[in-house]
Amino acid sequence: MSGGMRDPAVVPVRKRRLRDRLPVRLRHHWKPAGALCAGLAVAVYFFGDARVSPYVTSSSRVEADAITQNIEGTVDLYDASVPHSMQLTYEQTEFDKMMKEFQDEGTKDYVSADLTIDGVHLEDVGIRLKGNSTLMSLRGNGKGMPGGGRNMPGNAGAQQGAPPAADQGAGGGRDRGQNTGGGPGTTEQQPGQKAENGAAGGTPAVTAGQDGTAGAPAGGQKGTGGAATGGQDSAGGQGGTGGAPGGGQNAGGGPGGMVQYDLSAKKPEELPWLIKIDEYIEGRAYQGEREISLRPGANEQVPLNEALSLSLTKTSGQPAEAYSFTSVQVNNRPAVSRLMVDNPDTEYAEAVGDGNGVLYKARAGGSFAYRGDDPSDYETSFRQLNKVGSQDLKPLMKLIKWADKASDKEFEEEMHQYVDVDSLATYIATQNLLLNFDDISGPGKNYMLYYDLDTKKFSVLGWDYNLTFSGDTAAGPDDKVGMGGGLGRGGEGQNGEGGPGRLEGGLPEGKPEIPEGMPEIPEGMEMPEGMPEGMPGGGIGEAGGGGSMGGNALKDRFLESDAFDGVYKAAYKKVYAKTFASGTAVEALDTIAGQAREAAGSSKELDAAVAKLRTTVTERAAALAKNKQVTG
Repeated sequence: MSGGMRDPAVVPVRKRRLRDRLPVRLRHHWKPAGALCAGLAVAVYFFGDARVSPYVTSSSRVEADAITQNIEGTVDLYDASVPHSMQLTYEQTEFDKMMKEFQDEGTKDYVSADLTIDGVHLEDVGIRLKGNSTLMSLRGNGKGMPGGGRNMPGNAGAQQGAPPAADQGAGGGRDRGQNTGGGPGTTEQQPGQKAENGAAGGTPAVTAGQDGTAGAPAGGQKGTGGAATGGQDSAGGQGGTGGAPGGGQNAGGGPGGMVQYDLSAKKPEELPWLIKIDEYIEGRAYQGEREISLRPGANEQVPLNEALSLSLTKTSGQPAEAYSFTSVQVNNRPAVSRLMVDNPDTEYAEAVGDGNGVLYKARAGGSFAYRGDDPSDYETSFRQLNKVGSQDLKPLMKLIKWADKASDKEFEEEMHQYVDVDSLATYIATQNLLLNFDDISGPGKNYMLYYDLDTKKFSVLGWDYNLTFSGDTAAGPDDKVGMGGGLGRGGEGQNGEGGPGRLEGGLPEGKPEIPEGMPEIPEGMEMPEGMPEGMPGGGIGEAGGGGSMGGNALKDRFLESDAFDGVYKAAYKKVYAKTFASGTAVEALDTIAGQAREAAGSSKELDAAVAKLRTTVTERAAALAKNKQVTG
C-alpha cells in the first residue's frame, strides 16, 4: 500500500518476559521452590565446612576393583621348592628423582619399571621403597633417625651433647656415663664389635654408669632408668649377657640381634621393594597377585627367620602369606638372593576364610585407641584391604570403642560377642612361641583384624615376621616376649645393678616428649615402624624395669584376665604340638635353608646365619619341652 500506511497484517512482536520463560508448573509452585533454594543457601552458609561421613552397611561380596588381565606365567610364583629369578629395569633418572624425594621429604612414590619374573616379561609395573625403620639409613644429612649401618649402635659419638654431624644418625654418646651429655654419634659399627655408644641409633642413649648401674639417657653419670644392661661397656654387662638396644658382642647388633641393613641407592638390588603389578595398568595381575614384597636382607642376610615364621604359622592352621626365594637383578647390577612375600592386599584379604569378611591392616604409626565416631579419624591407624565399596570401618570402630570402655567384668562377659576367642588365643600363643615381640602389642603394630561378615566377630592375623626368634628362648606362656634376641633375662652390671636384659613390650602410644638435646623429627619424615610421632627412639623405663612400650587392649586385657587363662593355655599346647614338638621347627628350618641355598648358592656367611638360627630354634624347642605348662 502507499501513503505510508502500515500493513494491518504486520503486528509488532513483544519480547517474552522472564517469568514467561519458566515452566508453567514452576510458575504455579514457585513459593515451595523458592523456600527450598533459600534453605539450601542457609545450609551451605552455616554448614558448608562440615564433613559428611557416610556409612555403608551392605554385606555384598562384590569387589569394585576386579582383575581383568591375569598373567598366568610358567612357574608358580610362591613354589618355594624351585628357584626363581627376577629382573627389574628402569630409567636411572626416574630412580634418582624418587630417591631424592625420599631423602628430602620421606615420601615413597612409585616409579615405572619393566619386570621379568621367571622368564615372563611385564612392562610398566610400579615399584617403590617399602618399610620405615629399615629405610632410614638411606636418608642422609642427619635424617636417618635410627641410624644407618649394619648395627644400630654408633661408634663415634660426640661429647657434651654435641649435635650430630651432617651425615650422622643419632646414635648415642660415646662416653659411657662419664660425660653428662654424650651426644649423638654415627652408626657404622660392624658386626662383632662392642657397642661403644648408647641405645639403638635414633633413640636416647641409654648408657651404663661407671659402677654398673642402669644408665641415664644421653650418657648421664649414673641415671635411674634405662633398659640397657649395666656393666663397664654395656656390651651385655659383666654379670650377664642380657641387654637392650646396643647388643655389644651380639653379631647382629642392635636389639635382640636385629640386623640393620647397610642400604644404599648404589645397590638397588638390596633395597626393600614393593612391586605393584597394576600401578600403571589397571586390572592387571600376575598369577592373581597385584603386589609382591621383596623383604629386607640379601644373600647371607636374607631373613630366614621370617620364612620360618610364615611356615610355622601356616603349619599351625592360621592364615599366612606365601613366600619363596628368588635371585634379583636390577638394571646391570649383580644378582642377589632375596625373600619375596605375598604382600597383604585385596586378593589376600579375599582368600581369608570363605571370602565373606573384611580385612583391616594396622598402620605402623597408628594406634588401637578410641577416637570417636568419625571414620576419618581412624584412617591413619588402619587400612581396609577389601570390600571398600560395600563395607567400611564401622565394625572396627565398634570393637575399639568396646575394648576401650568395657569394665573388666564386661570385657570377660562380652568378649565372645566381638571376638573369636579361640582364634585370639591361638594368635597370641603363636607370637609367644615364635618369640615375636613386634606383634599386635609391639612397636611396629604388625597385625591385621579380620571381620567375619557371617559370625560378626573379629580374629587377629599376623604379618611381618622379621623380628621373630629374637627373645628369651626360655620364655613360657605367661612371659612377655621382649626385645632381647638370645640375650637372656639378666645382664647385671659389675655391681649387680644393671637393668633387665629385655624390654617388656613395645613403645608407648601417644607423643612422648623428645629428650633434651635430641634432634626434632624432620617435617614429612615417616617414623620408623611403630615409633610414635615425635619420638626419636624407644622409651626409657625406671631403674630395674624395662621401658614399658607398646600395648594393645585386646591382647593385654585378654592375658590379664583369669577368665581366659584356660582357653589360652589350651591353644598354646595345640600350637606347640604342631610347630615345635617332635622337631617340627628344626625340620622346617632345614627345608628353608635348602631353598635359600638353591637361590643364593652356598656360602660360609649363609651357613653361619643358618647355624645361628638353628641354635635359637633348638634352644627354644628344648626349653618348651621342659615347660610343664606347655607339655602338661
